[in-house]
Amino acid sequence: MASSKKQKRSAETPPKSVSDLDLGFIGRSIWPYLWAYRGRVAIALVFLVAAKGVAVAMPWALKHIVDGLDSQQAQVVAVPLAFLLAYGFFRFTSVAFGELRDAIFSRVTERAMRRASLEVFEHLHQLELDYHLSRQTGGLSRDIERGTSGIHFLLRFLVFNIVPTILELSMVAAILIINFNVWFALITLFAVVVFVLFTVVITEWRNRFVREANTLDSQTNTRAIDSLLNYETVKYFGNEAWEAQYYDQNLKQWEDARLKNRMSLLMLNTGQALIVSASLTMMMWLAARDVVSGTITLGDLVMVNAYVIQLFIPLNFLGFVYREIRRALTDIEKLFSLLKRPAAIVDRPDATELVVPEGRIVFDRVAFGYHAGRTILQDFSLQIDAGQKVALVGSSGAGKSTVGRLLFRFYDPSAGDIRIDGQSIRSVTQFSLRQAIGVVPQDTVLFNDSLINNVRYGKPDAPDEAVWQAIRMAHLEDFINSLPEREQTQVGERGLKVSGGEKQRIAIARVLLKNPPILVFDEATSALDSHAEQAILTAMNEVSRNRTSIVIAHRLSTVIDADVIVVMQGGQVVESGTHAKLLAADGVYASLWRTQLDSQAREEDVP
Repeated sequence: MASSKKQKRSAETPPKSVSDLDLGFIGRSIWPYLWAYRGRVAIALVFLVAAKGVAVAMPWALKHIVDGLDSQQAQVVAVPLAFLLAYGFFRFTSVAFGELRDAIFSRVTERAMRRASLEVFEHLHQLELDYHLSRQTGGLSRDIERGTSGIHFLLRFLVFNIVPTILELSMVAAILIINFNVWFALITLFAVVVFVLFTVVITEWRNRFVREANTLDSQTNTRAIDSLLNYETVKYFGNEAWEAQYYDQNLKQWEDARLKNRMSLLMLNTGQALIVSASLTMMMWLAARDVVSGTITLGDLVMVNAYVIQLFIPLNFLGFVYREIRRALTDIEKLFSLLKRPAAIVDRPDATELVVPEGRIVFDRVAFGYHAGRTILQDFSLQIDAGQKVALVGSSGAGKSTVGRLLFRFYDPSAGDIRIDGQSIRSVTQFSLRQAIGVVPQDTVLFNDSLINNVRYGKPDAPDEAVWQAIRMAHLEDFINSLPEREQTQVGERGLKVSGGEKQRIAIARVLLKNPPILVFDEATSALDSHAEQAILTAMNEVSRNRTSIVIAHRLSTVIDADVIVVMQGGQVVESGTHAKLLAADGVYASLWRTQLDSQAREEDVP
């Protein structure tokens, strides 16, 4: 058990460094979002350059204001007034250009988040059932949420922070070299290099704390959702305090990881402030010395100070941006790793649409196992004629439900073939195959929506008359009319506000609305009482009329009217025939029948 947990934990651990990430894949994934709105991106870049150009001009205007207000030139009022107006204009246009840039580019980022979320959502629905049975819903939702936020961050700040900061650095360095001592530019460049190197090294060191906090965050969220989804089980065993204690243990680990993250951030911010302060002090000392010697004016000193502060404000922010970009890359990699995960069940390139004129089903020497070394079906062969009602019975683990999952192509058999009206289900599209099959599962899960919308889910574009016809055929109308809010009654999350029998009737109404030629009832009455079972059986018999149907059953009394009863044992067919013939044969079926009769008699004798 411990080793499996360690393997699971390591499988969820993100890459350790930027080089470990598939940056090429991320780049190829993000580029289409920019290219789709290349016109907007180009206009936004124009405003970006304009905003930076105006920002660089502000210290120049400030220099002339200071020089114009010097006591020796104070009488020339028009000069500082003009530069005062220019300074105000530059400051306003710098902000205005930045806002225009953001407004134009916002559609790009929002559309990128929308497209990425949609692509992942669609891909998750294309993945096989086995993936969804083993996934952790809470952690997966957090990965998607952080990944889409990472795309938003990366698009905005890579384009509108790193690029403009480099542009501004180049412009300021050129101005300092042209107008002042070369040492000003050298100190600036040296400080920038040290700042960037320090930021990269410390950020890479503290990324382990960020990864640990993210992993624990996902685990904590997964545990909380899992506990809430199993609310009834928690109540059954009175484990509220235990769940809270377990959740708090996860929160404590997350709290400790966040504290380490915060302390390492303190170290990073302090070091960055030291580099900025030291470089600014050195440059102001050089400027002050030159003012005293008369080499430069007081306005030049103010301009140098303004340039350095103006440069290091975005550069200081660049440290934060680098950290966030590093985290965003990890989050995006997790998001796109979902897209990179290949689906186990895919359509062939030459797949055709399934045509079902009759509904004849053939399982031809099928073999299958969910895991290597554990075979569920072996050399399984079965023929179901058009319009027949065939029941699959047998002990637990015999492979009955597996037959339904293979027919619906949740899995592909490891050997053999399954054909519908002579067409191999591997040679047709999954969509057309699943449109031809209606399933009433043992545990019907409803959406947290109105009752009528849950029925309409069988065919979302169906008119109201068709929906109500399906409701009447499923004997659901009287129940709906007895509700205060009638068909608009909310069924609750997973349908917990309606009984098991009502949920099964809704499932039958869905299938009726879908109107498929083939039906699969997977132990649809196993969890119901006798009264509800008889009502559902009546509805099932009406639904099955003139359709090929497979009834997977544990209780033999529910399938005695089947055209053929197939007895499964060890993944193979051991007997088949009608109820009467199988009892007369006195084989496996007869033994199961007697066992269930004895069990039922004992239950009835209990006072």
